[in-house]
Amino acid sequence: MYERKSRLRASQQSKLIEHFVAGTTARAASELIGIQANTAITFYRRLRKLIASKLPSYELSGEVEADESYFGGVRKGKRGRGAGGKVAVFGLLKRGGKVYTAIISDAKTDTLLPIIKEKVQPDSIVYTDTFRSYNALDISDFHHRRINHSQLFADKHNHINGIENFWNQAKRQMRKFNGIKKENFYWFLKECEWRFNGGNHRDLLTQLKSWYRATRH
Repeated sequence: MYERKSRLRASQQSKLIEHFVAGTTARAASELIGIQANTAITFYRRLRKLIASKLPSYELSGEVEADESYFGGVRKGKRGRGAGGKVAVFGLLKRGGKVYTAIISDAKTDTLLPIIKEKVQPDSIVYTDTFRSYNALDISDFHHRRINHSQLFADKHNHINGIENFWNQAKRQMRKFNGIKKENFYWFLKECEWRFNGGNHRDLLTQLKSWYRATRH
């Protein structure tokens, strides 16, 4: 994954990691540190790939929200329609816990259900909207709850506000880059997942510096 060691000084690497965690763009960080923009961009790319490689594998249980969303592109549209140029992403979120995301080819039952079965423990409560691809959950090992967004966004405990909050946060993070190439989208998506799951900036910084130091040996 790491083609060659960085020629940046240790202090510059440390500063770049700090700017990355703080959400500073690579170009802005390069100006603040006094290095070439392409150097900072390459370093940021390495950090994103490192994060994606270090994200732990885990199962979700209890109360889990499921939803899919579309990123990028120029045309707006409902699920599966008018999504030209967009990247489809499926997300699962344990209430009060972590989120898991996966890039998907489509939002059909045959695509979504295997992901749910792999990542969510049986007997969990799975909350979704009324999208037809989730119908199979009614006769599965899960307890299925639906919220009809055409009528209301939440019905007491029945909602998917948590995963929708993650979508909003991820899209806000990605808008800073004025377009992300599809071949790089996975790394940015996993960065968003890491930020959401990882706690505050101090915790994220400690973790990322630890991971990065381990790659230098």
